[in-house]
Amino acid sequence: MRAVLVYSGGLDSTTLLYEYKDSIALAVSFDYGSKHNKRELEYAAINCKRLGVRHLVIPLEFMGKYFKSDLLIGGGDIPEGSYADENMKSTVVPFRNGIMLSIAAGLAESYELDAIMLANHSGDHAIYPDCRPEFIEGMAAAVEAGTYNGVKVVSPYCNMTKREIALRGRELGVDFSLTYSCYKGGEKHCGKCGTCVERKEALEGFDPTEYSA
Repeated sequence: MRAVLVYSGGLDSTTLLYEYKDSIALAVSFDYGSKHNKRELEYAAINCKRLGVRHLVIPLEFMGKYFKSDLLIGGGDIPEGSYADENMKSTVVPFRNGIMLSIAAGLAESYELDAIMLANHSGDHAIYPDCRPEFIEGMAAAVEAGTYNGVKVVSPYCNMTKREIALRGRELGVDFSLTYSCYKGGEKHCGKCGTCVERKEALEGFDPTEYSA
């Protein structure tokens, strides 16, 4: 397998990068106007450089300009609490993974790669419809049918918990201090938003993250 990785610079996709580094020919990150994009992209670049993986950053300004989500710079305040809380739905960026997978499919075919990898996991399923298994299966069928070389969509962590991913990352020697999660996008992780709460739980016992709270 020679794959393009949809890479945010967060905990999950960084673990995937390290686990499948020998199969990943290209990593692609997207600058789509989220509050934490800048911080994520910095760490994505660092990890790709460390592993010698080619890294592209593709701007998607239209998402920040036209889409509605509190995750975006023009949106409202980031809610605090658990991922399972109803208010976290305000952080959904409509069809984000669908758009990114479509672009990754074009890249895979252009660079003669046979797979796309992404690091969605079971903790995303409650509020993010474009992270659920049925969505990934549907997109996988569309991508394979719509590419001459039958590009596969590979989602190894789809049914894993974030804790399980973090434990795998620890086994692989991932430096989690070189990943970023916080939806607020500050210098330090806020410690209160849904993704910070989930990060704390996932990294309990070996968390190098500096939190504001």
